[in-house]
Amino acid sequence: MDFQTIRHDVNDGILTITLNRPEHLNAFTVTMAEELEHSFRAVNDDDSVRAVIVTGAGRAFCAGMDLSREGNVFGLDEQRTPGLSDMADLDDPAIAAVRDTGGRCTLAIHDCRKPVIAALNGAAVGIGATMTLAMDRRLMSTSARIGLVFGRIGIVPEACSTWYLPRLVGPSAALDLVLRADILDAETALGVGLVDEIHPGEDLLTRAVSVADAWTRDRSPVAVALSRQMVRRNATLTHPDQAHRIDSLAMFWTSIGDGKEGVAAFLEKRKPDFHGCASKMPQFYNDWIADQTSASAPAHPK
Repeated sequence: MDFQTIRHDVNDGILTITLNRPEHLNAFTVTMAEELEHSFRAVNDDDSVRAVIVTGAGRAFCAGMDLSREGNVFGLDEQRTPGLSDMADLDDPAIAAVRDTGGRCTLAIHDCRKPVIAALNGAAVGIGATMTLAMDRRLMSTSARIGLVFGRIGIVPEACSTWYLPRLVGPSAALDLVLRADILDAETALGVGLVDEIHPGEDLLTRAVSVADAWTRDRSPVAVALSRQMVRRNATLTHPDQAHRIDSLAMFWTSIGDGKEGVAAFLEKRKPDFHGCASKMPQFYNDWIADQTSASAPAHPK
């Protein structure tokens, strides 16, 4: 894919995706949404990549949606009159111009089999903030700013952020952040739990690489992918026995896969040489992901 709004750089197994519209402070567009969605789905089958870092070119991370577009600036079809039943099948081409573009991006991040780390090098506003909530760790420059500013222009939080945000900061803080619509400095964002770490700008990418290495170097790609999805999905289940079912399957398949090499390496006091690939997950994996997705779809009216 020839990218127009982002850049890909792979170094030592880490893919750095750079939002690349610096002259527009990396403002988000429909094209950027499509390119990011493609990137996070394609990386699942790229076994040369073990982790992903997302950052911005120039002095901003992402200044929110590009509001200069003619017509509906969010790329939505104003001739439609959608209701809940229309959203039952998210893959239906008929609702492509109804679906929130930011949500398409964050759902791809959610389903990604590789850890995703945000390196907020500058302003992260609107979708520039909410897209990072689906990522696994948020690192922020001490000089950066972040804001969920939707209330200032009469719209609502998007990119599935009302699912992620309360899980990160708690429901009370989430509502306060959304309704105040303030732009926060790094210390304030860290204090409320909106980001995980703050660092001087010159150290940001080095630290992001360090986190990616700590999570994925000398680790089984299959176990990393499973662990990431288990933490994300099992935490939302209603009873621990549901998590036990997935734990059991994941333990079984990893124990007869990379787990054998991991045990041998431990006993022999050497680094493991794992051969599992995230592009080839255990046979239950796709069914598990599909079942959870279908279970969350709204019911059609009778």
